[in-house]
Amino acid sequence: MLPFRLTLAACAVALAAPCVFAKPVDQVRVGFSTSISGPFAALGAEARDGFNLGIKQLGGKLGGIPVEVLATDEAGNPDTGRQHVDRYIKRDRIHFYTGPIGSNVALAVGPALFAAQVFYLSNNAGPSQLAGSQCSPFFFGTAWQNDSYHEAAGKFASERGFRKVAVMAPNYPAGQDAINGFKRGFGKPVVSETFTKLGQLDYAAELAKLRAEAPDALYIFLPGGMGINFIKQFVGAGLSTSTQIVGPGFSADEDVIRAVGEPMLGMFNTAHWNHDFTNPASQAFVQAYVKEYGRLPSIYAAQAYDVVLMMDAAVRDTRGELDNKDAVRAALRKANFKSVRGDFRFGPNQFPIQDYYLRTIGKDAQGRITNRTLNKVFTNHQDTYAAQCTMR
Repeated sequence: MLPFRLTLAACAVALAAPCVFAKPVDQVRVGFSTSISGPFAALGAEARDGFNLGIKQLGGKLGGIPVEVLATDEAGNPDTGRQHVDRYIKRDRIHFYTGPIGSNVALAVGPALFAAQVFYLSNNAGPSQLAGSQCSPFFFGTAWQNDSYHEAAGKFASERGFRKVAVMAPNYPAGQDAINGFKRGFGKPVVSETFTKLGQLDYAAELAKLRAEAPDALYIFLPGGMGINFIKQFVGAGLSTSTQIVGPGFSADEDVIRAVGEPMLGMFNTAHWNHDFTNPASQAFVQAYVKEYGRLPSIYAAQAYDVVLMMDAAVRDTRGELDNKDAVRAALRKANFKSVRGDFRFGPNQFPIQDYYLRTIGKDAQGRITNRTLNKVFTNHQDTYAAQCTMR
């Protein structure tokens, strides 16, 4: 039996409170609730595969301690996500939570997790609320803040000289962040803003509007099946001959490319990672992923893989004393692992300060249609909402 160790931070909360002791856990329990069905199904499958690869490489352990992963499908539904979290907290007593693709689900499940002092490591969603006024010591935006990809794309569009730009996104929190972020980076008025229904697959009305507006560039945030259908319809309608399409990595990643094919060629997009990065951690991940699944990984897979490494580092650095919340948070904030994205650090709101890149879709030496990194757009970029976070 390992000896108990005094958790000094817990004893310092209130002089009258009894001291709290922590000991290493026998098992790490992780709630992994993502979209295996619904509007984000393809993205959730990518996240699942990246997450599972990380757990497999660690031998089913985190920090050397056996891990139980409680995996469920929230189908992009906030109510379903809340039900899963309620069960994770009350029945399963999880130590960490991750998985949701959509910001609507992230915002729905956050309050219960934070009240229960469960660390939520977001492998994708980074809503502005949780980066700003609603920031929490128990939330880590381990991928990016929603606006950042879009701000980078807006900066590219401005520097490229596009003048008449239309923007389009689904009408939900991440879609609103997308439009705001792009306009912030673009720095000029856009010709139109179109908010579509979340999960929409038929864009006839939107394409007719674009034909009438005749913009020289169109910025879209339409992840998963939404982007797949829109791009096919956009190119099929002949609009790609006069309008340059630009997007965030979400709308032009490997999952979309595999489904759309040739019509993706020439599209510009922005991301914080690509499979052609040359750092050793990224190269090892890509090689292992291709061997395991027979395809190139998307950013969703890479982000979920990073979450596994981050949890592993936190468990290791706290020697498994996961009831010591202050120590776990301090370990998570250090990000003491080799990220596939390269160097990054967490800002005061526990969102990454990191680089963002411009990518374009073309054919590689093997003839595969895929993304190629062109250049850096932002260096050590901090999201715009950090100043609204009073947490320290």
